[in-house]
Amino acid sequence: MGKSILTRQLKRRFQALGARWLDACLPSTCLLCGAPGATEPLCPACAAELPALPAPHCPLCLNPTPYGERCGACLQQPPRFDHVIALYAYAFPVDRLVHQLKYAARFSLARHWGMALAARLDSLGTPVSRVMPVPLHHERLAERGYNQSLEIARRLASTLDLRLDYQNLVKTHATRPQAELPLAARQRNLQDAFACLADLEGEHVLLVDDVLTSGATLDAAARVLKQHGARAVSVCVVARTLRH
Repeated sequence: MGKSILTRQLKRRFQALGARWLDACLPSTCLLCGAPGATEPLCPACAAELPALPAPHCPLCLNPTPYGERCGACLQQPPRFDHVIALYAYAFPVDRLVHQLKYAARFSLARHWGMALAARLDSLGTPVSRVMPVPLHHERLAERGYNQSLEIARRLASTLDLRLDYQNLVKTHATRPQAELPLAARQRNLQDAFACLADLEGEHVLLVDDVLTSGATLDAAARVLKQHGARAVSVCVVARTLRH
């Protein structure tokens, strides 16, 4: 049984490496319409049509508010993170693209989104000391072969010459996928799920993930980072799922 699991894990890792090589070497075509996309995974026309976030919106959670003020939920129970940057609303076809990165190893999307997020960091106002991706539990990482949040964070950090730290925030135990749970159960699912192995005293940490939905995952991670001394935790995500 153990040998069979190890064989599957190695196969996943080699598949991810192969996908990374093909992504880097093959001519790029738009992942949505198939048109030649030069060095980008999306052609300019498709990129311009991706769903935008509403304006104005809450500066903490990005949900719509009348004048850009904090929403009632964030006033009543503020998240542990201090700021959120997102590129898009999580709707068609962004959801399909996120799925392609997460499960089909489309690493060109991670590079593209990492650079796009890097261009937005001026809005934070204060310098970032390190970039930390939301980690996967080692069992999930072995099953998938890569962490999509790390792939995004890697390009973001290299673009801005920031420290990439993917070792000191760890997932301590496997949890059920958040998407399978009702909103009320998501915080309980993540109780004590993260641990920090570094002293972050006075640091401004940038936490990177692919999608912000309920915020429970990022809130749990930010709480642990602040317990270890982080002065501020900002969040970068590709997309934000909005309340309807």
